Amino acid sequence: MAAAGWVFFLAALSSVGFTETHNHNGVIDVYHVSAGHLFLLRCPNTDSITNITWRREGRHNLSLPAGVEVRDGLLWFLPVQVSHNGSYTCEKRDETGFYGITIGVSVSSAQCPHPPETIPVREGVNDGLPCKQREIFGLNKPRNIRWLKDCGPVQRQGEPMNVHEDGFMRLPSISQKDAGIYTCLVDISLDGKNYTSARSIKLTTYNKPINPEPTVVIAHQEVVVVEVGTKVELKCYAYIGFSEDNETLIYWTVDGTFADGYEEFQESKEHSNDGGQLYSVTTLSISKVLRWFLDVPIGCHAMTTDGVKVSYVRLQEADHSALYTSVALCILIPLTVLLLAVALLFFKVDLVLAYRKLSGRFSKQQAPDGKLYDAYVSFLHPETVNSSEIEKFALQILPEELENKHGYSLYIRGRDDSPGEAVHDAIAATLSQCCRLIIILSPVAKSCSDVKTEEVPLSDNLNQLSYEHKVGLYNALTQNSSRVILVEIDGPVDYSLLPESLCYIKRKQGALKWRKPSAENNTLSKSHSNRNLWKDLRYHMPSVPVGKLRTVV
Repeated sequence: MAAAGWVFFLAALSSVGFTETHNHNGVIDVYHVSAGHLFLLRCPNTDSITNITWRREGRHNLSLPAGVEVRDGLLWFLPVQVSHNGSYTCEKRDETGFYGITIGVSVSSAQCPHPPETIPVREGVNDGLPCKQREIFGLNKPRNIRWLKDCGPVQRQGEPMNVHEDGFMRLPSISQKDAGIYTCLVDISLDGKNYTSARSIKLTTYNKPINPEPTVVIAHQEVVVVEVGTKVELKCYAYIGFSEDNETLIYWTVDGTFADGYEEFQESKEHSNDGGQLYSVTTLSISKVLRWFLDVPIGCHAMTTDGVKVSYVRLQEADHSALYTSVALCILIPLTVLLLAVALLFFKVDLVLAYRKLSGRFSKQQAPDGKLYDAYVSFLHPETVNSSEIEKFALQILPEELENKHGYSLYIRGRDDSPGEAVHDAIAATLSQCCRLIIILSPVAKSCSDVKTEEVPLSDNLNQLSYEHKVGLYNALTQNSSRVILVEIDGPVDYSLLPESLCYIKRKQGALKWRKPSAENNTLSKSHSNRNLWKDLRYHMPSVPVGKLRTVV
């Protein structure tokens, strides 16, 4: 393989952060120069002009010969002498490491140096040749640029050549006669002395297709998302021309080192035809992605004697945050729904009461259906049956909790009725103005029919109670104008002794139970055993107390 190809190879490694911790003892390139010319040599793969040292190889004395010196990292030959022929090593030390590169300098006595590269140009096109003297042009000194063909003046038929300021020689309508060795001469003045620098290029012409420069067809800095520990394949498509005999070398590097140096990497190659043009598909198989393979440049290189083309790809670990979020949502949403269902099941009463309390603060309250009372309280008076606990609950405890604490308005017969009024008419009218009917029952309470069977004459209280039950239950069951709330006092009630309508209410919605407080805690409102009773009773009561509406005007 030609020496110029190795120059491109090293440049490609440098572009991916290539560093060495040892010297390259072999000569990686040879520059052909003519004695008597100015020659500046740059250390390959370095743009920096600092931390560069030079020495001559192959002699006991490694110091530079006379006429050769280092300026700003460049090796200056002022001018080149036959005795300067040999190998020179440049070394660089910085924070990335240390490496050295050895370059050969071949000095001849010919007027024009040997051409290190060949440029093919199609006949009939307008093209030209560059004056590849980067270091000389970088001096920014006054200069004169001249071109020679085969070490003589450039003479061509037809339109003459044109030389640009950067040294580029333009040749219109190139023909076969333009083929030859061209030398770019740059005359420059340095330190009061005149020097000439020379660089030769060979121009060839053709009138049929030839193999083009290799083209690596993968996106620059492409990112491939991978899973650590899994297998991955990377493909590199490189167009190599029109013949499989093309001297194109395609290889992979990982963080600046050859991929075939790792057991996890395997390379395979095949050729394919696309419209008469061949391209090589090189596959890099990674058997197991290690973590250190992530975010390092992996390069595909296509190298010929004319140069190197390279493109890079980086492996990036897959981001599972979206997946984790989706899984979390899939778990949390059903769990949240389940918790809400459980909360509604076990804390329904508390939630409803809390909602009523909040909505009552932020919304304008209106009395339900224009009713005057929140509930009608019906109970059997103690003069008929010996049950003073019922009277105490109905006339003292119940009003204390519902009216005084929560602002409800209750109609309690024996407390709110007027003497001398028509009892049945008053009961019917009052029940129609109440949102609820609270019936207080006890184990000793019996229906009016049961009293009849014992041939005990019905008292006015029993008659009124019987009428309250009939009117209230009838309205609740047939007209749905009010709801019935059963409250049992001190123990289970035998519903077989009560009217069928009360038994139906009991089966449909159950009954609230009140227990007499113990002697240690005689205050009912503070009794833990009846705390749930008051919450359940308020839950069954209207959401907007009528009593409070009377105070909000």
